[in-house]
Amino acid sequence: MKAPPAPESDAPATLKKALTTSLLYFFILGDVLGAGVYVLVGQVAAKSGGAVWAPLLAALCLALLTATSYAELVTKYPRAGGASHYATLAYGPFVGFFAGFCMLAAGVVSVAALARGFGGDYLSEFVSLPVVLVTVVFLAALALLNARGISESTRANAVATVIEVSGLLLVIGLGAWIVLRGDGDTGRLTDLGTPTEGPVPALLSGAVLAYYSFVGFETSVNVAEETRDPRRSYPRALFGALATAGAVYVLVGAAAAAAVPTERLTESSGPLLEVVRIAGGVPTKLFSAIALVAVANGALLTGIMSSRLTYGMARDGLLPRILTKVLPGRRTPWVAIATTTGLALLLALTGDVSTLASTLVLLLLVVFFIVNTALLVLRRRATPRDHFRAPTVVPVLGALSCVVLATQIERDVWVRGLLVLAVGAVLGVAASRSQHNR
Repeated sequence: MKAPPAPESDAPATLKKALTTSLLYFFILGDVLGAGVYVLVGQVAAKSGGAVWAPLLAALCLALLTATSYAELVTKYPRAGGASHYATLAYGPFVGFFAGFCMLAAGVVSVAALARGFGGDYLSEFVSLPVVLVTVVFLAALALLNARGISESTRANAVATVIEVSGLLLVIGLGAWIVLRGDGDTGRLTDLGTPTEGPVPALLSGAVLAYYSFVGFETSVNVAEETRDPRRSYPRALFGALATAGAVYVLVGAAAAAAVPTERLTESSGPLLEVVRIAGGVPTKLFSAIALVAVANGALLTGIMSSRLTYGMARDGLLPRILTKVLPGRRTPWVAIATTTGLALLLALTGDVSTLASTLVLLLLVVFFIVNTALLVLRRRATPRDHFRAPTVVPVLGALSCVVLATQIERDVWVRGLLVLAVGAVLGVAASRSQHNR
């Protein structure tokens, strides 16, 4: 007599492999070229002066260090969970939970902030609705699309990414037109520094802000398990997307700085819209629509990351096992999606997201430091599969770059960030003890 099959709940179901190289490329590109770029230029200009392209290029180079470490880890361990999974393998459940907590905190707050942003000034160009109503509907729609399937989500992302890139190419073209007709000033492109900071401090200060705009590749780590051939596809998609994003960012920064006076650029909440206004001939509502697509796309991709990270941490025993449940047929982690969406909605409705949002860069630097050092630890363990291998100096420089950038973060952000890190540490102790007692 055959033994009865084990209950389905005893082993977490696997995720459906549906991502191709091209879909993964658009996934990473869409997350990197997210909503941040539409407000990034003015903030970077305030920190570094008219040479906006310089901190953008510096941030790209620094981000590539950690991205290269991720490429090795993803192709060696192609599983959902990302930084949390790698930290668990290298250092144990406490550090694994701590890294995952930092990413979850950053991801959930980011979705909440983008939801609030969607109901703000860009949407008011078309219709006036209560922000609370817009936030609820917006997050519910994103959750449904996320739960429908990774293929549907990434195809929607591919369309949105084309729209986003088209808007940025429009800004580049309009900036060049402004310069060619004599209304711009290319001299601002060499103006690195502010009245209070010299060139090097200004470059680093601007690079901290610009760095956040390049870290979208971390999101893609959590869908590696849903990629058909991650060992072949992931490095190609990752480096291709970062190269594309870097080129677009540098050109957008140069176009905006040359076309718009630095003071006007820094004072505007929609700096790229200033380029459109100076150039003329393009409806401002068109650009507002593009910005709304960028906000929605960024929220969708971050929501996918948060839910897959939650699923991966639960499968590693760092979160309740119920979070590993997936929809029959769709094979998407519906409990994780519902949970992360609910937390984002709670933060968005309270409106108290600015304090935690200012700690996002700090949280990500902590995560990236852990990932770079974890790579060095995990190299001591043999793996049967072929995988991408980064030069040893890369994770070392990646970890050092996180330390350098962290020194540029303001004191008040450190105070808020340390509170979040302390909560993560306490919960990490509880999670590691719980797993040890099983």
